[in-house]
Amino acid sequence: MNILESLFQFLVFPGFIFSAVMGLLTGWVDRKVTARVQWRVGPPWYQNFVDVIKLLFYKETLIPGNVSRAIFLGMPLVSLAAVTLVSTIVLVINGNTANGFVGDLIVVIYLLMIPAIALMLGAFASANPLASLGASREMKLMLSYELPFIIAVLVPVIKNGYAIKLGDIITQQAASSHTIASPSGLISFAVMLLCIQAKLGFVPFDMAEAETEIMGGTYIEYSGKALGIFKLSRAVVLFILPVLMITLYFGGISFEGEGFITNIFEYILIVALVVVIKNTNPRVRIDQALNFFWGPATIAAIGAVVLAYSGR
Repeated sequence: MNILESLFQFLVFPGFIFSAVMGLLTGWVDRKVTARVQWRVGPPWYQNFVDVIKLLFYKETLIPGNVSRAIFLGMPLVSLAAVTLVSTIVLVINGNTANGFVGDLIVVIYLLMIPAIALMLGAFASANPLASLGASREMKLMLSYELPFIIAVLVPVIKNGYAIKLGDIITQQAASSHTIASPSGLISFAVMLLCIQAKLGFVPFDMAEAETEIMGGTYIEYSGKALGIFKLSRAVVLFILPVLMITLYFGGISFEGEGFITNIFEYILIVALVVVIKNTNPRVRIDQALNFFWGPATIAAIGAVVLAYSGR
C-alpha cells in the first residue's frame, strides 16, 4: 500500500470524511427519535452538518485567560485523530481481513480511550472550576467502564480461537457461528452496550457534561473550531462503536449482497438500543455509575468470560 492510498483511506474513505458524515447522520437519528419521544418534531437531517459547519467556519474560538493554549487547543485534534484512526482500522480490516496486523484489537481498544483522556486534559487546561469538575467526573467514569469493557472484549477473543486480530475474529465467525449466538456472547454484548453508552457520554452516564448541573462541564469553555472538532470526534465515535460491535459479535461487515442488508439492520438495532437506553433512564450520580460498572457490569462480564472459556 502506497502513501497516497493510505492518506486517502485515512482522510476520505473509510476514514475521516466518510466516518464523520455517517456519525452526523447517526446523531440526527438519535436527535429525531429523542424529539419524537418528547412529542417534538425534531431537527431536519442536515441540522448536525449545519451546526458543525457553523462552529468550524463562522463562530469565534474564544480562549479563556490563564489557560494552557497548547493543551486546550490541541486536545480536540488529538481526539479526532484517534477516533479517525480507529474507524480506518476497523473498516479497512472489514473490507479485507488480510489488512489486519497482530494485536490490532488491542490498538483499537487503546485508541478508543484517547477521546476521553483528551477531553479531560482539555477541560483541566481551561482553568474553569466547572470544567475541572466535569473532567473529574469523566476520569472516574472512564476508570469505571473500561474494566468491564475490556473484560467483555475477551469473550469474542476466547470464542474465536483466542484471536487478538480483528481479521481472525471475523474469519472464525464466518467458519463457525457468530459470537452473539451463545450465552456468553449475549451477556458480553449487553455489558459492552452499556459501556458504549458511557463512552459516548449519553444518559444515564452524561454526568461529566450535565448541562443542567454544571453548564456543560468539560465543554463549558470550548467554542468555535475547537468545539466543532470535539463534536466531530464524538460523531465518529457514535458511528464506529456500533460497527466495532458488529465486527466482534455479528461476524463483521459485508460490503455486498444480502450480508450488507443484514449489517444495516444490525447497525440500526444497536443504535436503536443506545437511543432507547438514553431516553428511558435518568442521569445517575458518579458514585452510582462507579458502583454499577465495578459491580454488576464487571461481575456479568467475568461470568461471560467463564462461560466462553467453558465453551458456552
